[in-house]
Amino acid sequence: MDLTAPLTPEDMMVQSCPEASPVKWHLAHTAWFFESFILREFLPGYKAFHPDFVWLFNSYYQTFAAFPEKRLRSSFSRPALNEILRFRAYVDEHILRLLESNPPAEVLARIELGLYHEEQHQELILTDILHAFFTNPLRPVYLPTPHELAQQSAELHTDPIRFIPHKGGLHDIGHSGAGFCFDNELPRHRVWLEPYALADRLVTCTEFAEFIADGGYSRPELWLSDGWNAVQEQKWRAPLYWDRNDSGASATTEWSVFTLHGAMSFHEVANSPVSHISFYEADAYARWAGYRLPTEFEWEAAVESSTSLAQDENSAKLRWEWTASAYLPYPGFHPLPGSLGEYNGKFMSGQMVLRGGSCCTPPGHTRSSYRNFFTPATRWQFSGIRLARKSE
Repeated sequence: MDLTAPLTPEDMMVQSCPEASPVKWHLAHTAWFFESFILREFLPGYKAFHPDFVWLFNSYYQTFAAFPEKRLRSSFSRPALNEILRFRAYVDEHILRLLESNPPAEVLARIELGLYHEEQHQELILTDILHAFFTNPLRPVYLPTPHELAQQSAELHTDPIRFIPHKGGLHDIGHSGAGFCFDNELPRHRVWLEPYALADRLVTCTEFAEFIADGGYSRPELWLSDGWNAVQEQKWRAPLYWDRNDSGASATTEWSVFTLHGAMSFHEVANSPVSHISFYEADAYARWAGYRLPTEFEWEAAVESSTSLAQDENSAKLRWEWTASAYLPYPGFHPLPGSLGEYNGKFMSGQMVLRGGSCCTPPGHTRSSYRNFFTPATRWQFSGIRLARKSE
């Protein structure tokens, strides 16, 4: 609710791209999750808040109930926002009542899953409203930029990239068993890695601007076939949210970048990690720079080796990091039983893995084994680049 405070009810209706959802829908769907998978199963005598909400706010659980097409969510002018807020309060009240009844362990496990699920949607509220405001001709500002943040961004200094070597051999991959994890982080298993080296920081906006200035978006030899098709069809010429200014005199001064704090000059973001790029763009940049993207296993092994991989001076502005790994099940993977088994497993095709976390990711999701995943053309997420190479 704090995240929605700067928004109007009209803001919460917008669905500006196929990947996004209206903020109002996020508010309803996260309450729906608790009602559908906890209250209806474990609270005796529970009565659904509204019979239509059972299917209206389902996202993709085919075995649970029918649901409207995702592209139609922006047409949900009804139920009204105040009714959705009543729905949330109703669900909260009954969850508290269930907790007071000394519920079984399965209830607590599902509540924990529901909380992590809601945190994922908190991140999506920010990514989705950023895209909505970018497509609005008025370019609204979600939050004003604190003066100290603007100054800090402009004065940020980055040293040249250094590559940190890592040993090859057998490495344990997957959640280690301490604390919460999603099912796609299991089971922990061993993989063989050849010696490799990872960059000590992410690629910056200035460095990516050099790729643009060198004709990176017009050189097919740098791109995977589907990526080149995407460049041509969608007319990509820069990362999402970069705007070209008419008076540009150099590869960097001609750009401004739209953020949750509104449009910022390139000078203000120059040394921040480049953001909102697709896997295809990340791969093309790495090829242009003479390197490659790390696999998700290289990334995780590096983090678990106690390397300060994600703790560079840009740590407050981290981006999800594209890897070279397709999103696939680990050996011996078993989805959760019932409809909850559709949470992650059904998407293990046609997606690429991202690791780490971003400036909008809740802290508890940035563990080394967390696997984010999107289709390779996705650009609306806070995604960036860390380079890798063969160890010398």
